[in-house]
Amino acid sequence: MCEKARVIVRMLQGCNSMNKLRKIHSHVVINGLQHHPSIFNHLLRFCAISVTGSLSYALLLFHRFDSDLSTTAWNSLVRGFSVSSSPLSSLLFYNRMLLSSLSRPDIFTFSFALKACERLRSIPKCLELHGSIIRSGFPDDAIVSTSLVRCYSANGKIDTASKVFDEMPVRDLVSWNAMISCLSHAGLHHQALSMQKRMEDEGVCIDAYTLVALLSSCAHVSALNMGVLLHRIACGIGCENSVYVSNALIDMYAKSGSLENAVSVFNGMRKRDVLTWNSMIVGYGVHGHGVEAISFFRKMVTSGVKPNAITFLGLLLGCSHQGLVKEGVEHFQMMGSQFHLSPSVKHYGCMVDLYGRAGQLDKALEMIHTSACHEDPVLWRTLLGSCKIHMNLELGEVAMKKLVQLEAFNAGDYVLMTSLYSAANDAQGFASMRKLIRSHDLRTIPGWSWIEIGDQVHKFVVDDKMHLDSALIYSQLQEVVRRAILAGYNPEDSNITCPAFSDRCLNSAFHSEKLAIAYGLMTTPSGTTLRITKNLRVCRDCHSFTKCVSKAFGRDIIVRDRVRFHHFAGGLCSCNDYW
Repeated sequence: MCEKARVIVRMLQGCNSMNKLRKIHSHVVINGLQHHPSIFNHLLRFCAISVTGSLSYALLLFHRFDSDLSTTAWNSLVRGFSVSSSPLSSLLFYNRMLLSSLSRPDIFTFSFALKACERLRSIPKCLELHGSIIRSGFPDDAIVSTSLVRCYSANGKIDTASKVFDEMPVRDLVSWNAMISCLSHAGLHHQALSMQKRMEDEGVCIDAYTLVALLSSCAHVSALNMGVLLHRIACGIGCENSVYVSNALIDMYAKSGSLENAVSVFNGMRKRDVLTWNSMIVGYGVHGHGVEAISFFRKMVTSGVKPNAITFLGLLLGCSHQGLVKEGVEHFQMMGSQFHLSPSVKHYGCMVDLYGRAGQLDKALEMIHTSACHEDPVLWRTLLGSCKIHMNLELGEVAMKKLVQLEAFNAGDYVLMTSLYSAANDAQGFASMRKLIRSHDLRTIPGWSWIEIGDQVHKFVVDDKMHLDSALIYSQLQEVVRRAILAGYNPEDSNITCPAFSDRCLNSAFHSEKLAIAYGLMTTPSGTTLRITKNLRVCRDCHSFTKCVSKAFGRDIIVRDRVRFHHFAGGLCSCNDYW
């Protein structure tokens, strides 16, 4: 390489802006070095992959280069477009590279092409790339295999991603983190959490990225015991002060029913960002502590952190669950007037819920009509739920009619309307709902509950007989019901929504959370708090049952349902029967 070329390469290595690059490029052209391979590669690399680069300029360079590109040059283009707004161009350049007479894909080419394929959600191209990787002799490379895991996972092929991961001869920390992240994003949280034990058995030490992914899964399934273990590990490896790990810890503790630990982590943080504050505000919101959420919001603003849409979602949730109508309206208006944020359908949904739960159904309907998303079925379904709470059949029929018009009705909507007709002794309406359910062959979402005992999560469904200790659980449940009745529990005789979906009425004594409570009482020491997670809203009968169980057995019971947390203690619930 001549001295001029060496000087230009050194200049390119220190380049940090397109203005500088254009000046250097002019020197390259003046000195007739525009076709020098090393100089061209440096020019193309900066334009294609630098954060201050320009893909359009990279294309200009590409079209003016007469010779065949090196693998390094092709990789710059494939990589740059793989993370751009046009990932398809990345695969087009990969295809052109295959036609090149001098260049062949390497591990980096495949990794970048798989990234583009991941973003495009293209299974055929993913399979094609996998075949080329095998033929090229790279199936055992950790970098390529990790990219394959991500690509298959993004395309919904979790089993294939797991197979690729399991067949890797050497799995580094990046590979483990990718697999855990894939499982977590796919909603397979228990599988994601099981990876921690596998890592431990194989002697792989986790890092902050692992912790954040695992804590996210803990938050989704309320795996508090596992979360506490991960907190100890974070302290052991010295990353508990990472703002990302601390935010994940706050989110985990709040969603696992331990607000006091979430506050403890928050108070111990030296640096906080908007996610930190949002995690606390949303945490207070889903626990029904609207006053505390508002208090934290004020501290947030005072500290100079600008709230965003998620901040107000947490505030409105808290106001809705606590019946703070005036405060909810005030903060909803504040979104636009003070912070110039446009409410989304979720914010409007919170407002409809806020008015609806408070019995102000006319205002809830007005909120829908005046919203920018008045055709969204979420709002009408929320209104229908409020009509069920206050037994307003007339407005319930309006909401149901709208859902039918929008072709957005589901089994749950029909269940609510069936309940309204039944409560109003409207036999004709009740019969029409049953007919509609059968004609559309609708099925309700199966209800389940799970409880974490030690490091194991036990899942129950209605009338469950699959658990290994099933006989003991039902025997224990009979005793629990007996003592709950002595504490004031009055079992409901029937479930009015059941006949629409089956020929027999399910006994409410066998609802999934009751089985989970019975199992928790028989497997934990006296005084232990029971923590249960449900996928549906807790029914009125089970809510009454759990209050009386907390009194009869002297236990704190925390139930996280689809909408909020319920903290039961001494025969009372934190929701004050407002849910």
